[in-house]
Parts: sequence; C-alpha cells; structure tokens
Amino acid sequence: MALRAFESLVISELFASRALESKVNVPTYSNSANWRNPSISVTLQRYTRRVVFDRSINMLYTELFKDLESVRWNMSDDVPWASFDPEKLSDEQARTIKLNAITEWSALPATEMFLRDNRDDSDFSAFMSIWFYEEQKHSLVLMEYLKRYRPDMVPSEDELHNVRFEFDPAPALETLMMHFCGEIRLNHWYRRAAEWHTEPLIKHIYGLIARDEARHAGAYLKYLKRSITRAAAGKANEIKAGFAKIGFLMAASGRAGKPLHPTNLHVNKAMFPNDTVQSKLPDPEWLEHWLDQQINFDKEWEGKVVKMILHNLSTLFGKSLESLADLNKYRKSLLAT
Repeated sequence: MALRAFESLVISELFASRALESKVNVPTYSNSANWRNPSISVTLQRYTRRVVFDRSINMLYTELFKDLESVRWNMSDDVPWASFDPEKLSDEQARTIKLNAITEWSALPATEMFLRDNRDDSDFSAFMSIWFYEEQKHSLVLMEYLKRYRPDMVPSEDELHNVRFEFDPAPALETLMMHFCGEIRLNHWYRRAAEWHTEPLIKHIYGLIARDEARHAGAYLKYLKRSITRAAAGKANEIKAGFAKIGFLMAASGRAGKPLHPTNLHVNKAMFPNDTVQSKLPDPEWLEHWLDQQINFDKEWEGKVVKMILHNLSTLFGKSLESLADLNKYRKSLLAT
C-alpha cells in the first residue's frame, strides 16, 4: 500500500469511527501484564498489579498519582549537570535536541484535546494533570540543557507556541489507543537516541525521558483495560475491535516506510496539509531524517516496537498475538461476532 494511502487509512479509521458508548460498572484488574523488555519491565510492573482500594474511591487516578509520585525524577537532584562534556556534543546533535524539545511541547495541545474529548471521564481527565506535567518537563529539561550549554539552540517562545493548535475531535477510546502505541514507540526512539548521542549528560536525560514514556504507556494500558471491563453488555467486542484496528495500523505503519506517531498524523482538516505537529517545526522534515539518518532506527528497532505493542495487546485482550497477522485476524473475528 502506498505510504500516502496508508496514512490516509489511519486518519479515516480514527476520525470516521463513531464514538463508543460505555456503561460504568465496578472494574476488576488482574496481575496480567509483564513487559518482557528488561529496560522497561521494572518500570511497568507497578502499573499492572492488582488494584486494591476502597470501592467508593475506585478511580485509577488515585493509584497512578501515588505510584508516579514515588518514581518521579527531579531536575535538580536526578540530572547530573556536572557530567556534561562539551567535547562530545556536536552541532548536529544539539539541533536534534532543540527539535525534540519543541516536539515535546506539543503535549499542551494534546492535553487540551484529551480534556475536551473526555469531559464525561473525570478519572482520566484528572490523570491528564500528571501526564501533562511530566511531558512538559521533558521539553523543559531539554531546553535547560541547551540553555546551559548551547544557548544559541534554545527554542524561541514563538517556535514553541507554533505547535499549539487545535486537533479535530475523534473517538476518545481510539485516540487513547493511538497514544498508547505512541508512548511505546517514543520509548524506543529515545532509548535509541541515548545510544546515538556521545555526550554523557544528554544520554542520561534521554534515559530518564524514555522511562517516563514507558510508565505513561503502562498507565494508558490500565485505562484501556478499564474501558473494556466497564463496557455495557454487548459492547466489549466493539471496543476491542476498535483497539485492535488502531493497534494494527500503528504497529504496521513501519512497513510502509513511515512509522506513525501522534506527532506526525494529520489532526485538523481545515489546516491540511500543515496539520501535523511535525509540520509546525522549524524543519518539518527533521523527524524522518533523525530516525533514518541519525539515530538509525532500523528494522531491528522497529521490530522491538511491534513486539512490545503485540505483547501488551495480548495482555489487554487475553489472547496470544504473536504477529500482526494474528492481530488482524483477531480484529476480524471480533467484527464477525
């Protein structure tokens, strides 16, 4: 399938789907997910354990707040600023840090989208306060790095503000699945970036950010599970089919030559074609160059992304999914029922 046609399919599937109705029931959770990648398994185990607290306060937000608070890193104490080595930071590397800092700033319009599209879900909306804080800190720590060591590369306020624009409304649950896959992909991108960089401090910073993205994926997984558990009679398979559809499209996108992430998807018809976060950056083409020519995010790394998405969807659906073909077959079986 041609790249443009494939991306159009992702967009049309996401925005044309009707919103899924759900009925609130008391959710149950099991200790079912165990991320296999050693670098992030410890991070995510805490978010897949059994939820045990008073039924009168059964919001996921209350647990996630405590858990994320306990592992949150501090810019003053957990970033070894004194370890910076000026001889190991190139102009090319510094420029990629600037562009990632601007991209991370797009958590602002994403949060505005999430709050708008989830007005009936105060639990998830409250969690956005955590996600937004931590995502904005990613942008802030990258800018602080540049401010200290490459002030000529610090993004301007106008460059940051340029990535704040309105996203069209879309089905909330399928948008959540898209961002879940995006967090997994971003975790791998940043881990690979840490390997590519030669300067020790930025390697450490990208490691911190990558672990945050893994934790966010773990939190999103809990909300995906909750939506299935709370589904009204006859709606669970419909919700699962929607998740499987978006999961397949996001995981399979690498085969079309353009790994999809929320920041490179078109999100505002009125602004098309300049309606992706990446299109608002000083260099709209930088992401593909960063992935292909700089950090060398090759087929092996893309395979790790697909494997991780499939593993977690296996956990979500309670069914072994070893390949994208398995996932697509499962999606079709849900539609048939």
